[in-house]
Amino acid sequence: MNYETVKRNYERKLWSKAMVKIAVRKGVITPEDYQEITGEPYA
Repeated sequence: MNYETVKRNYERKLWSKAMVKIAVRKGVITPEDYQEITGEPYA
């Protein structure tokens, strides 16, 4: 899994913001990536 997979799943509404946050916690994407994907700062 990588940034592109997370972004694609979120854009297709397969993943929620909570799921994207889990990807940050697991080190798959960075907090900056989270903001780019969701449009909201990672908190």
